[in-house]
Amino acid sequence: MRHAKGGNRHEVRFTRPKIIFFILPVALCTVYVGGCRRAGTWLVKVDVPPHADAMALLMGSFPERVLEAADLYHEGKAGRMLIVNESMGPYRLLESRGAEIIRTTRQAYDAAVDLGVPPDSITMLPGDARSTIDEALAVREYLRETPGIDTILLVSSPAHMRRSAMIFDVALRNLPEPVYVGCSPSSYSSFNPEKWWRRREDIQVVLSEFVKMGSFVLFERKKPGVN
Repeated sequence: MRHAKGGNRHEVRFTRPKIIFFILPVALCTVYVGGCRRAGTWLVKVDVPPHADAMALLMGSFPERVLEAADLYHEGKAGRMLIVNESMGPYRLLESRGAEIIRTTRQAYDAAVDLGVPPDSITMLPGDARSTIDEALAVREYLRETPGIDTILLVSSPAHMRRSAMIFDVALRNLPEPVYVGCSPSSYSSFNPEKWWRRREDIQVVLSEFVKMGSFVLFERKKPGVN
């Protein structure tokens, strides 16, 4: 009987603080893992208005983006396509030595025309764009000089869509007239937002987008001329 009585002293009692101590880490891990799994889908912002005054075809993985832009044009989502001339960078040195270089923007233009977009429906905007910010600023100058445009549709790769919208929202917010920014991620991309962690290329894209997004929010949006 003494041994039985003494054994009661070693019973574990789960008080409220102990329960919270065990449950809280599990809950935080669940939220963290769930959030990471949804990171890819969060990047893919979709917001296609019934009709936009113009669409901005952003440079980068231009084949998949041109295909999406051509589809949108033929569906009547926008009657004008804007393409900002990108920076040639070191390619200019090749040109200076006699090499013939075709700009990515020119390739995008030619591809769009081959896909049935009339040449007079494509506007090539001057610029030396090195980033999405540069493209947004070039589009802003075009909108300042072109009255009557109150809706613009961005066309880009799926993972690039959220950051592009953020950049254009900031760049266009101080125009004389408000401009609504829509988003159409390319359906021709191989990016898998639901299972992005299963493929190395998708992992690299997601991590890169979050780093660039953080840089924009913390530093680049505050630069003169951007906001």
